[in-house]
Amino acid sequence: MKWLIVTGDDFGMSRGINRGIVQAHRGGVLTSASLMVTRPACEEAASLGRQYLTLSLGLHLELDPDDSEGVPAALARQLARFRDLIGVPPTHIDSHHDVHRDPRVLPHLLAWARPAGVPVRGHSGIHHLSKFYGQWGGETHLEQIGVDGLVHLLDAEVRDGVTELSCHPGYVEPEFLSSYTAEREVELRTLCDHRVRGAIGDMAIHLINFKDLPALVSHTSVPEGAR
Repeated sequence: MKWLIVTGDDFGMSRGINRGIVQAHRGGVLTSASLMVTRPACEEAASLGRQYLTLSLGLHLELDPDDSEGVPAALARQLARFRDLIGVPPTHIDSHHDVHRDPRVLPHLLAWARPAGVPVRGHSGIHHLSKFYGQWGGETHLEQIGVDGLVHLLDAEVRDGVTELSCHPGYVEPEFLSSYTAEREVELRTLCDHRVRGAIGDMAIHLINFKDLPALVSHTSVPEGAR
């Protein structure tokens, strides 16, 4: 059995990204979002996220690996802030620019996440698929985030068990500062394209979110937290 979680990163970064993630959930295949709790639009994102029971909400950490001594306190603050905003712990954890993978950060995060049973991206039994991204080698490649590109990627990479596809949909306001801008709107259109949902069905892939995992543990080929 193939299960797929589609996670929108950067929830809370801006109002445009918030709108895009909600649209990709309501009208597309996005099933999960990772919330940045230090950004100005995080309260709006939390309010929007709480409206949709079918959207799982995780924590998108922002940490400075160069300040290794400050990592535990920063992690604690962001976890507490998430609970204040959402009212429950995160369903999953990942990070901005994947800083959680840094060896100066990862042990602190796993020390909290593993006893809590919260999956950490790249460090659980969930296969993480990061190739749905419109920039590689410093150049823009919109073909990789178009409908054909996504369908090909899912066909080639989604295997038995649980796969998480990370993405970055959103609307980009003129004042939004990022190296990844127009690509976000292309991702949004792709995720909402009916051909994508149709292809997922044709490939016998079942869309789920992180809240569905407890019911699937006995069925997955690699149990959550096995590595």
